[in-house]
Amino acid sequence: MKHKKENNKNRKCTPTSPLTITLIAISIFGVLVLKDITLITKINLIRWPLLQLQTDQENQSTTILESQSQYPKNELAAAAKKEYCDLSQGKWVFDNVTRPLYKEEECTFLTAQVTCIRNGREDTLYQNWRWQPNHCSLPTFEARKLLEKLRGKKMLFVGDSVNRNQWESLICLLQTAVQPGKATWKMGAPLSVYFVQEYNATVEFYWAPFLVESNSDDPRNHSISQRIINPDSISKHGIHWKAADFLVFNSYIWWMNSRNIKVLRSGSPEYDEIERPIAYERVLTTWANWLKHNINHNRTSAFFITMSPVHQQSSNWNKAEGAACAGETDPISNTSTPLDMGTDRRLLEITKNVIKATGVAVGLVDITTLSEYRKDGHTSVYTIRQGKLLTPEQKADPATYADCLHWCLPGVPDTWNELLYAHIISSSSSSYQIK
Repeated sequence: MKHKKENNKNRKCTPTSPLTITLIAISIFGVLVLKDITLITKINLIRWPLLQLQTDQENQSTTILESQSQYPKNELAAAAKKEYCDLSQGKWVFDNVTRPLYKEEECTFLTAQVTCIRNGREDTLYQNWRWQPNHCSLPTFEARKLLEKLRGKKMLFVGDSVNRNQWESLICLLQTAVQPGKATWKMGAPLSVYFVQEYNATVEFYWAPFLVESNSDDPRNHSISQRIINPDSISKHGIHWKAADFLVFNSYIWWMNSRNIKVLRSGSPEYDEIERPIAYERVLTTWANWLKHNINHNRTSAFFITMSPVHQQSSNWNKAEGAACAGETDPISNTSTPLDMGTDRRLLEITKNVIKATGVAVGLVDITTLSEYRKDGHTSVYTIRQGKLLTPEQKADPATYADCLHWCLPGVPDTWNELLYAHIISSSSSSYQIK
C-alpha cells in the first residue's frame, strides 16, 4: 500500500485539453437546461386552469379540448384536481354550427325589446359567436340537466332590465328541452314568472335595479330624473327572495347616470349626494348582510353577475362618432389590448371586497370583459321605444335612439347563462371547478 501511495504521489497530472473542458461544460449545461425546461413545463401545467371535458351533443362522445399528449396522465390528473378554470378570459370564435343555441322565432316568450330579427335587423352573424376561454372550454349547456336541478325549485333573477335580458335568455335555453304547451310565462310588476309543469320548476325575475329600496322600484314607471336610494333598506324587496333556491343578482347600469348618487339620510326625507363608489359599497354591504342573515346557504345558492358594458361611444373602438353601436356586425377582435368602454370597474372591485369582508357565500359570474368585445350584439335601432318600434327617422339617428345597453336574443346573454350554468354545476361536481 505504501508503494502505491508513493507512485500516486509522484505521478504527474496530465492537463485537460480545452476541447474536453468545453464538452464537459456543454454536457452539464444541457442537463441543467433540460431540468429547467422540465421544471418550467411542470409549473405551467400546475398553473393551467382545469382541463374541462365537453360532450358532443350529436354522438355523445367526450373529447378533451386542450392538447394533453405531451403531459403524463398522472400529472394531468393532479393538476385537474388542484387548479381552477378562469372562464372570463378568452376570445370569441365564429361558430355557425353550434350557435345559436336556439332560434329567435322558436322562442315565443321573447319580448319585442330583444327580437332584433323580427324588428328588422338583416345581419345574423351576431348569433354565431361562441366564447372560448383561454385554457379550457365551457361545459355544454344541457337544458334537461339544469331543469333536473330546478325540479321542484325556484330560480330568481333580481336586478335591472339587463338582468331581465338574461332571464329571457335562460327561458329560451330551457325551452329547448320543454314540450310545446308544457310551460307558462307571465310578465308582471315587479315579478315575472316562467313555470315548467313537468319539472314543477319556476324561473322568475324581480325588478330591483338598486337592490335596495328606491323611488325607481316601479318597473312600469321608473323614468325618474331624480333617482334616490335608501341604502340601508332592503327588506321590502328581500321578503320576495327568501323562498328561492337559486338567486341571481345584478346592479350596475342605473348607477351610471351620474357621478354622484342621491342617498336618503337615515330616518329623514332629505338626501345627500354621495360619490358613486361610496354609495355602491353601502348598498352592497346592506345586500350582503341581508343574504348572510336571511338565506339558508345549505339550500340556496346565490350569484352576482358583474357589469354589462355599454357601447355608446364608437370612438372607443376607433370609429367615427355618431353611429354608436348601430351597424356593427363583428366583435372587437383585438384581445391583447385592454378595452376602455367607460365601464366603472371600481364597482367590480367593491363587489369582490364586500363579498370577502362579509363572508357571504356568493358566486361571482364575471361577464364584463367578454361582453366589452361585443359591440355588435346590442339591440341598437332594432328595438322598441315607449312600446313602439323605432320609426325610419329614429333609426337614421342612432346617436339619439340606438339602444347600446340591451342585447339581441339569441346573443351575448346566452353566454352569460353558459357561465352561470358552469357555476351551478361546479357547486355540485368535484370534477369541475371554476375561478
